[in-house]
Amino acid sequence: MDRSGRVFDELLVLHVQNGDRRALERLASRWHPRLLRSARRFTGDDELAREAVQETWLGIVAGLKKLGDPAKFPAWAFTILRRRCADRIRAHAVHRPRSDELTEANAPVISPRGEDQAAIAEAFGRLPDDQRIAATLYFVERLKLDEIAAATGVPLGTVKSRIFTARKTLKTLLEGED
Repeated sequence: MDRSGRVFDELLVLHVQNGDRRALERLASRWHPRLLRSARRFTGDDELAREAVQETWLGIVAGLKKLGDPAKFPAWAFTILRRRCADRIRAHAVHRPRSDELTEANAPVISPRGEDQAAIAEAFGRLPDDQRIAATLYFVERLKLDEIAAATGVPLGTVKSRIFTARKTLKTLLEGED
């Protein structure tokens, strides 16, 4: 996200903290698609992603007044999202089919947005969870490394390592050398 978008989000956060409902609606309209897109990548499931994002918004609304620095909103929001996604995955793990039980009827559906998009989505899906989350926040959401470290709760060096490894793995997978 460009600098002006970040400043606008900070302004919206300040207005929300002062009780402006319209600012909350505007913040939600700007951030809901980003959170949903990331949740889909984190969980690999549309329903789990929607549930996680809904719970994320409940957490954001409940805690936004306590956020001391509006510039930290992106990392803070993605931290909540990551936790809610993990909660949803754990809660539904018992009901999910094992990989050897997948059939065409319950296989993940990738909307037809082109062969490249499908290949990228599949490659992201093959990354280990920690790398997929870091790569999604970096490549898709354009968060800074320190924001990713804050959102994932790991040291900056670990974030760098995960992104480096994910980039290498994605390149290999997309070049067909798997």
